[in-house]
Amino acid sequence: MPSPSADEHSHCAARGPLTECAGAPPTSKRAVPDRFVGRQPIVDERCRLFGYELLYREGAAQAFSGDPNEATREVIDYWLMLPHPDRSRIFLNCTRSSLTQGVVRLLRPETVVLEILETLEPDAELLECCHALRKDGYRFALDDFTPEAWRMPFLPLADFIKIDFLACSRSRRRAIYDMAAGHAARYIAEKIETKEEMLAAQTEGCSLFQGYFFARPIIVPSRRIPQNHFVYLRLMAALSQAPADLDAVEKLVISDASLSYRLLRLSNSALMGLTCPVTSVRSALLFVGEDALRRMVTVALAGALTGHRSPALLSMALVRARFCELLAPALAEPPGLLHLLGLFSLLDALLDAPMPQILSALPIDCEMKAALVGNESPRGLALRLVRGFELCDWAACETLCRRLGLAESQGSALYVESLHWAAAMLELQATDPASPPAGETRASL
Repeated sequence: MPSPSADEHSHCAARGPLTECAGAPPTSKRAVPDRFVGRQPIVDERCRLFGYELLYREGAAQAFSGDPNEATREVIDYWLMLPHPDRSRIFLNCTRSSLTQGVVRLLRPETVVLEILETLEPDAELLECCHALRKDGYRFALDDFTPEAWRMPFLPLADFIKIDFLACSRSRRRAIYDMAAGHAARYIAEKIETKEEMLAAQTEGCSLFQGYFFARPIIVPSRRIPQNHFVYLRLMAALSQAPADLDAVEKLVISDASLSYRLLRLSNSALMGLTCPVTSVRSALLFVGEDALRRMVTVALAGALTGHRSPALLSMALVRARFCELLAPALAEPPGLLHLLGLFSLLDALLDAPMPQILSALPIDCEMKAALVGNESPRGLALRLVRGFELCDWAACETLCRRLGLAESQGSALYVESLHWAAAMLELQATDPASPPAGETRASL
């Protein structure tokens, strides 16, 4: 996937293993603008989520247009509207005006890293404002840093230095390290696209990483699907039937202790509105409707499958499932089945196995399988659209929305709603696993 254009990047009001993009929340009182905000995770050496960098684009044009200060305010506004149970910090690309006029102070210092773009000149006014922000607790990253002498005045501000591994040769990177020697900044390797690049970055001293490499799971072709995961595959196949066979679903859920527990936790969460706790799997399955059942079991499955993996992967699985479900009415498709389709699209990453091997073991209909391998059906286009949002591929989002009969603002609004829902589910997943299900007070479906 191509990187954002130079103009777009330079004029970002705000800009790793995964990327998520969104427009204005559907609950906004004003008309939803054709604007997109993306978030790209930054991870550490163990691929654990460290934070998100925000990306911005306005309208159908690939380059930024409009007032940058107002754009920054809107990006910050969108971000503040989203729940963030992982308490992740954000890296915010800053225009000169957003720094000198104090727009960035809308965000608390402990939640944000201010990125000084490579196009900004270190004049006296800008440096004075940045030092004042730093004194108040804000941290800074130097974006796309290069070893030019004119950028040296920014180095005392830097908590992070971002290095573009696609644009910088090894000798040029060495010049950057030499120039920054003596400063305590951490290095972030950007645009990492291969395992070899990540290992090279680690060897050179980078401790944080960002790029499309982390969005593509490393699949070992000869790896077998773990035996207990076949239970999950059979359960998902059972849920793909309409109507679902509750007896078969119950037997499969009961056969896995972690799934049973997760399902009971979800059933007993606060927003289900129960007056007494649900204490059996059968009761949980009977309590909700069939589409809600698919959604609830999908959340439990995603949590069980991700295990020790990065929360960013679980978030992506839940966002895809919800986005496809919300898109279903526009496609005249069953919402419950589209919800499963979104989860199915990440089974290779969740199971650490190649998709063909998974599909051969997953007894679902041919139309669903065809969509998962990228055909041009409405289901296949729905998956391509959600991937376009994840990668902030603006041109693809515009084209796919048009092909699906959607305005760009509709697609982006659905994506924001999906982010909200996934964040609520992540918060529920993050509750203390030692707590009894009946004591749950977190939000649910």
